[in-house]
Amino acid sequence: MPETETQTPTTVGGLLGAAVAALGGQERPGQVQMAEAVASAMAGGEHLLVQAGTGTGKSLGYLVPSLLHGDRVVVATATLALQHQLVERDIPRLVEAVAEVDPDVDTSHAVLKGRSNYACLHRIREGVPDDQGALVDVPQGSMAQKVLELRAWAEEQAENGGSGERDAAPRHTDREWRQVSVGHRDCLGAARCPFGQECFVELAREQAHRSHLVVTNHSLLAIDAIEGVPMIPDYDVVVVDEAHEVVSRITQAATDELAPSDVDRAARRSQRYVDGSEADDLGDAGDALAAAIAEASPGRFDTVPQQLSDALVLVRDAARACLSAYPRESDDAEGDAGRQQARGSVQEVFTTAERMAADSDGDVLWLSEAGERVPSRLHVAPLQVWGPMRDKLLTDKTVVFTSATLRLGGDFGPVATSLGLKPAEEGAEPGEGVVPWRGLDVGSPFDYGRQAILYVARHLPPPGRDGLGPAQLDEIVELVDAAEGRTLGLFSSRRGAEAAAAAVRERLPHLTTLAQGEAQLPELAKQFVGDPHTCLFGTLSLWQGLDVPGDTCQLVLIDRIPFPRPDDPLMSARARAADQAGRNGFMEVSATHAALLLAQGSGRLIRTTTDKGVVALLDPRLVTARYGSFLRASLPPMWTTTDPAVVRAALTRLSAG
Repeated sequence: MPETETQTPTTVGGLLGAAVAALGGQERPGQVQMAEAVASAMAGGEHLLVQAGTGTGKSLGYLVPSLLHGDRVVVATATLALQHQLVERDIPRLVEAVAEVDPDVDTSHAVLKGRSNYACLHRIREGVPDDQGALVDVPQGSMAQKVLELRAWAEEQAENGGSGERDAAPRHTDREWRQVSVGHRDCLGAARCPFGQECFVELAREQAHRSHLVVTNHSLLAIDAIEGVPMIPDYDVVVVDEAHEVVSRITQAATDELAPSDVDRAARRSQRYVDGSEADDLGDAGDALAAAIAEASPGRFDTVPQQLSDALVLVRDAARACLSAYPRESDDAEGDAGRQQARGSVQEVFTTAERMAADSDGDVLWLSEAGERVPSRLHVAPLQVWGPMRDKLLTDKTVVFTSATLRLGGDFGPVATSLGLKPAEEGAEPGEGVVPWRGLDVGSPFDYGRQAILYVARHLPPPGRDGLGPAQLDEIVELVDAAEGRTLGLFSSRRGAEAAAAAVRERLPHLTTLAQGEAQLPELAKQFVGDPHTCLFGTLSLWQGLDVPGDTCQLVLIDRIPFPRPDDPLMSARARAADQAGRNGFMEVSATHAALLLAQGSGRLIRTTTDKGVVALLDPRLVTARYGSFLRASLPPMWTTTDPAVVRAALTRLSAG
């Protein structure tokens, strides 16, 4: 990795101090330590894993050295919420502060998202392709008015130089947004599109090319750096925030799906453009795939059934023939739009069927179970992503990984390994095939030993597969009663969250109890914050990202250690591969997954230096099982007890104020 001249760490520290003062904040030793370490890593081409606890101010800890670095820096986040916070709040405030301290610093910045996050002017002005590939106008039915509203908004954005980003659009559903946006396969490309000069995506890319700092997401980073599809302007340094999420996000980006309906739709859209029988043959192949899926059992395929294997080959070959049968492109852009988008759907079917038919050892193939309105679909995902990350990202770029949760079991090794960094290479000298890295924990400004209690309900029976039993429900009601609401309940299943909510409503009717799914999450969070005598119970989306400081949340309830489900096709395949390689698959995959989620869930409790409360885990295995010490070492250093009377008394004192 090339060395790049940059400002010295002392200059970074000085500018950070000035920026913090200008923003009305206080100097935090961990933030200073982080900023200087990030600057050093960027200058020396050494990968850095930096754990920065909640309240450290890690955004400034990497943004200041990024602005002072000599070349372009990319910042990649996992969630749109953090991306929005960086672009709308943190970076503008920092730029304003830096301008007063050193106006020569290049503070140009831009945001890049996936194509489908922007409105498409061609789709808005020319129409949406139907199942036959013909362009049609406003959809019929109740969503037509909302689509018209989105179209008017996009035209206003184009006229006034707006970004055309989904985040700025009027409220809408996913289905409505799809009527005004396109994926990369449906895009005509700037050169062919009659509206290419106005395209929101192209304008965002042009802005990124002119910018020193580019904010994007994990998925786009994966497509650019790992899949080799150029999406981001040239860069040598990337900061991966929310790095505990990056493996799952890259896995999602590299996962493909296929259902008979996808094949059928591609065949019907091709009828309009293919003169021979190739479109009909593709439809017949889709029927064969449907028959094979009907005969197969849901779950992971260790050996692909012969009928399914044959059907995938049939789809692959029929899609290839259909692609070849498309006529050469004409110069009529308007006529080409529907054809290109129809051909794109066939290309996607071909690419996915080819990957599935290959039955590679590097992929995991499974069939999802059909739901009430959701048919079964085939899925294929990479068995691991650390290899591509190491070979393509870590050998070409300098990477700073940061999160509040990177040390698991008191060690960076488990997360480093999942990222493609070898524990033996920590602090190593650069050499052939060696990827040196360093781990740094800058701590947290919070005094967890005084502010938080970790309560493990050792007296309860271990959780079973049938969900919450009477003992767990009694425990939940007693804890919530002591806290007088003020409870965030994190559950491993929607059924568990609903059962707990029902029990609390029945036995503590004077409290307000909310359950995920009863309203949109932002509305539920608003209600939760608005009344302290409220409980909010939910599943995975509440474990991360929910920020409710103050008296609103004094009790975080966790029903069980969040191990992946035993029938999770990808996790179980990864654990088995680790076992076969002589490693411990349970600790490497299941325990690591659980440790990350436990740490993230526990992190919902203490959000400021004045917060106090209890994390209550209703799973005795945290203190009785051998792996419990690994999980406990992954949590903040809270004062720990297994005595329910002590915890109820503490919650009663807190609720009394």
